[in-house]
Amino acid sequence: MTDSLIIAGRNFNSRLLVGTGKYKDFYETKEAIAASGAEIVTVAVRRVNIEKKGEPMLQDFLDPQKFTYLPNTAGCFTAADAVRTLRLARVAGGWNLVKLEVLADEKTLYPKVVETIKAAEMLIREGFEVMVYTSDDPIVAKELEDVGCCAIMPLAAPIGSGLGIQNRLNIEFIIEQAQVPVLVDAGVGTASDAAIAMELGCEGVLMNTAIAKAKNPVLMARAMKLAIEAGRAAYLAGRMEKKKFASASSPIEGKIK
Repeated sequence: MTDSLIIAGRNFNSRLLVGTGKYKDFYETKEAIAASGAEIVTVAVRRVNIEKKGEPMLQDFLDPQKFTYLPNTAGCFTAADAVRTLRLARVAGGWNLVKLEVLADEKTLYPKVVETIKAAEMLIREGFEVMVYTSDDPIVAKELEDVGCCAIMPLAAPIGSGLGIQNRLNIEFIIEQAQVPVLVDAGVGTASDAAIAMELGCEGVLMNTAIAKAKNPVLMARAMKLAIEAGRAAYLAGRMEKKKFASASSPIEGKIK
């Protein structure tokens, strides 16, 4: 059975997207991402060297021909900053598929919804394919889809918190109404969180801190890979009906008396 993740017309075998920040060095980044099986890696354009040839570059460790680089606007607090950052990314690397995030403040790192929608509209008019980080508000998610975003990425919990999915109901609402992929972005802490997101019907999960700040990032990356695969398989299989009372595993009919 073929079960690809399709974003903006592109097919991916892995449903795990991995950030490239917070690791102790580029060598650990490379090992962890290899263990994760991820094909899409996010790059914070404002924080990672992607064009200074005399300094260590991410491209030296993660081959851009092998991985799909997803430049993001981490650290941007206005639509103007986010748009400017992604314009520079397109010039520097030719990247057109991007991840948009416009933050409200440094304490919560929650999305600034009005600025996010404004930036999405501007970027889509300029031909960008926009995957967008947003709150877990189904109304906002629908508006971003209607604007033209190619993937909706609601937070499960605050960025870097590791709290797991805090509002399953809202995530389910977003999935039920969406005509584009929904990927949980932010808040995953361990493998069970990723599996739950996939069992809910998410098309994928994006994470960084959960892997990079684990005691053993490479092993955690492997665990996340397996969790994503297991969660997706469980979703496709269809779970059993929940019941309030016990149900015997073996049928009563025909038993020996």
